[in-house]
Amino acid sequence: MKMLNQEEAKRVCDKLMSLSKADECRVQISGSRNGNIRYARNAVSTAGLAENTQLTVSVAFGKRQGTASINEFDDKSLEKVIRRAEDVARLAPENPEFQPAVKKQDYKSSATFSEATAAIDPEYRAEVAALSINSARKHGLVAAGFFSDTSGFETVANSNGVFGYQTLSNLGFTVTTRTEDGRGSGWVTRSANDARKFDAREASEIAIEKALKSVDAKALEPGRYTVILEPAATSEIIGRMFGAFDARQADEGRSFLSKKGGGNRLGEKLFDEQVNIWADPWNPDVPVLPWDGQAMLARERADVVKGGKIASLDYTRYWAEKQGQRATGRHGNMIMAGGGKSTEELIASTKKGILVTRTWYIRMVDPQSLLLTGLTRDGTFYIENGKIKHPVKNFRFNESPVSMLNNIDELGKPVVIGGDEVRYQMLIPPMKVRDFNFTSLSDAV
Repeated sequence: MKMLNQEEAKRVCDKLMSLSKADECRVQISGSRNGNIRYARNAVSTAGLAENTQLTVSVAFGKRQGTASINEFDDKSLEKVIRRAEDVARLAPENPEFQPAVKKQDYKSSATFSEATAAIDPEYRAEVAALSINSARKHGLVAAGFFSDTSGFETVANSNGVFGYQTLSNLGFTVTTRTEDGRGSGWVTRSANDARKFDAREASEIAIEKALKSVDAKALEPGRYTVILEPAATSEIIGRMFGAFDARQADEGRSFLSKKGGGNRLGEKLFDEQVNIWADPWNPDVPVLPWDGQAMLARERADVVKGGKIASLDYTRYWAEKQGQRATGRHGNMIMAGGGKSTEELIASTKKGILVTRTWYIRMVDPQSLLLTGLTRDGTFYIENGKIKHPVKNFRFNESPVSMLNNIDELGKPVVIGGDEVRYQMLIPPMKVRDFNFTSLSDAV
C-alpha cells in the first residue's frame, strides 16, 4: 500500500476532525513495509514483503469512548470509520479513568529513519542469508536464522491541534549455528537503525565460533558463580525490570518498588552505585519516536536510576492527576551506562567464572522481588585465569535483576539490543556479576 507523506497524513487527519461530531477526536496512522528472509538447515525456507497502512480513530462523548480502524483512505471510507467510532462511543459505558485528549505538544524530531535501511531489497536479504549459510558450511556447521527490516511512518493527531509525523526504519537479525551432531551451538543477535552499522558476516562468525567451542561441554555443579553476561543475556533479564517502573503498580503494592505500609521507593538506593539507567528518544544509537503513541504525550530524556537510586517512575495521566504528579510520555528506549571494556576484556580480568551467551525461556517467579527463572543456552563457558577453559552444560537459574544489580563487579561497553522495530530499543553493557544463582543443570545445548 502507498506510504503517506506528511502532507497527505495531515490532510487525512484534518478531514477526520472536520467529520467528527463527538466532543473530541484522536487519530493514529501507521504505515510499514516489512521485509524478511528465513533459513534453516543451511537453506532458505521463506522470504517475504508485507506492506500495510492502518488508521485508528478514537472519539469521545463525555467519558464514553469509541474506537474504530480502517485501511482505506478515500472520503467515503473516512466518513464510515468516524461514524463507526461514534456509534461505539454512544453505546459504551462511561470510563471512570477517562482522560481528555492532550493539549498541543512540542515533538522534537528524532533520527529514527535511515535511507540505507529503507533501501533494503530482496537481493540484500538474500546476501545476508548467503553469507551466513556459506560461512556455516565452510566449518561443517548448520545455520538457522532470520533477518527482518522495517521502514515506514507514524502519525498522531487530535482535535486539540496535536499533530506529529515521523518516518522510521530498523533491522533485526538472529542466527543459531550448530554442529551436525547437535552437540555444539552458538547464537548471535543484532539490531540497528542504520543498515550501514550491520555486518552479517561478523555476526555469523561469532555464532560459528561459539558453536565450535561449545562441543563436549562438561558438567559443573549448580551454585553461585561469578558470571559474565553478554549484552543479549543481560537484556533478557534487565529488560523485565524496565517494565516495572510504573508508579501505580508501586503505589498499589504490586511491584518491587512498593514500600511497606504504602507508597513507593522513589529516591531510595536499591542498586550498586555503578548502575545508571536513563531514557533518551534522541540517542543516536537507539533513537525512538518523540511521542508516546498511546497518550500522545511528548517524550523526554529522563533518568530512571542514578547512582543506584530510583530517580523517576512512569505516571499515566490518570494516576499522575490522582497523585498530584506530572505525566510524561512513556519511555521508548532504555540506556544503561557501562565502561570501556569489551566482553573479551572482562573475561581476561576474571580469575574464575562462567560466560553466558544467552538467557532464554525466562518466566516470572515473584513480581514483588522480580525473581525470575530461566535457562542459559547456545554457548556457556567456564573461565579460569582470564581465559575460556572449556564449555559447560547449560544451567537453570533463579535470579532477580535487583539482586544482580547489587552484585556488579564490572560493566563493559554498551551495545544496541532490540527487535525489528524502533518502538523499544536498549543500549546495554556486558556485565560481570558475582554470586549469580544457578539452581540446576539443563541438557539443552
